[in-house]
Amino acid sequence: MRVLRTPDERFVGLSGYPFEPNYRDVATTGLPPLRMHYVDAGPSDGPVVVLLHGQPTWSYLYRDVIARLADAGLRVIAPDNIGFGRSDKPTDATDYTFARHIDWAHSLIVGLDLHAVTLVVQDWGGPIGLSVLAREPDRFSRVVATNTILHTCDPGLAGRLTWAHHGVDQDRMLLQETLLDYVSFYQRSPDIVPSLFLDAVAGPLSTPVLAGYDAPFPDRAYKAGLRQLTALIPLTRNDPGAKIGAATMAALHEWNRPFLTAFSDADPATRGWDVVFQQHVPGARGQNHTTIADAGHFVQEQQGERLASIVAEFVGATA
Repeated sequence: MRVLRTPDERFVGLSGYPFEPNYRDVATTGLPPLRMHYVDAGPSDGPVVVLLHGQPTWSYLYRDVIARLADAGLRVIAPDNIGFGRSDKPTDATDYTFARHIDWAHSLIVGLDLHAVTLVVQDWGGPIGLSVLAREPDRFSRVVATNTILHTCDPGLAGRLTWAHHGVDQDRMLLQETLLDYVSFYQRSPDIVPSLFLDAVAGPLSTPVLAGYDAPFPDRAYKAGLRQLTALIPLTRNDPGAKIGAATMAALHEWNRPFLTAFSDADPATRGWDVVFQQHVPGARGQNHTTIADAGHFVQEQQGERLASIVAEFVGATA
């Protein structure tokens, strides 16, 4: 097994990201322990907020949210998924599986012995983080979901989502063409850089900010995890990830603790899932769900201050 670590100098002087690195070994089945990076900001005795990113980003996406939540007196833990940010990067794409990403995130939360966690999830942070919650719900006190989904491929999602992604009858799927284009691009393109997608969806962004998103990936050798996570999107009900998503959704049917949706108003890829969560998670009933204006998929980049305010107010209101 070959594992790369992005040189530390790649992270020196990043725009808006002054946080000291922290590391912990995390475990999964079939692989040796790997080193996961996380930000730990704010008072050590403050209420714990865990911020989970997706693809193709890393904790840099949350830089404004981290700073504002820490200033509000919260202890903020913002990990980098394995293969991303300052975390270890196996070079074999097949070392990355959906189940292993869940294991790695779970291993960090257990290793840090975090309790009464407010879980904030976006993009792949939702499938990963909510599956950790399903595995060990007593560690979590509340959830804020923004621009995320669960990959269930459930036929019951028909007509409820802007981007179609659901089963039809017993053996057919209806999938948004743009989703398939995205998956195939990541597999077929000779090279990929996160800044391309960040600038297209949340831009125009400054050159220093774009460089921050690309910092973890000096060359193609570091990008196996970046590329593979898109390939792990379940496109059929037979995919192991769809079974994980269905099991996680079943666990959320029993989740009675506070669950808030704060999706943006310009993200067709996840639009509709806020209502799905509101209708299917008992803890979502009666919450002050909101839509964040003037933001696309990467809401933390475009409306980080607003998202941080929502999270801090939610923690205070449900303490």
